[in-house]
Amino acid sequence: MATITRMFNCSARDVWNVLADGWLYPSWVVGASRMRDVEGRWPEEGATLHHSVGAWPVLINDSSYVTAAEPGRRLELVARGWPLGEAKVDLVMEDVPGGCQVSITEDAIRGPGLAVPKLLRDPTIRFRNKETLKRLQFLAEGRAGEISGAQS
Repeated sequence: MATITRMFNCSARDVWNVLADGWLYPSWVVGASRMRDVEGRWPEEGATLHHSVGAWPVLINDSSYVTAAEPGRRLELVARGWPLGEAKVDLVMEDVPGGCQVSITEDAIRGPGLAVPKLLRDPTIRFRNKETLKRLQFLAEGRAGEISGAQS
């Protein structure tokens, strides 16, 4: 699995508050282009986001769902983007002196993405997730300290 880690200048709770707002998903996930629906239970285990991937006019409607959640600490998803397939994505946040450390680990679990050799797949995922964490950082730091309606 490909892992990227980045230091944020905010708390793990601030990062969680961004993750807990499902409508922000396309703002930080590279490849997601729009939201169509967010289940009210998001981000509890089993909850689903209905999103589109791609760029207009070629958009694919799909969904992603939570497989594990520890508020303020960890969010594990199965991100779907058929016909490319599905990936397991694990985001872990940890408060450290001066902020928090955020890691994202991802790999293909179903579909044609598995046919890509790991030697090629991992660097591509790392490249994409480097930008994903940068976007998440901008949102979390920009909203740090806000009173949010997101579940904590």
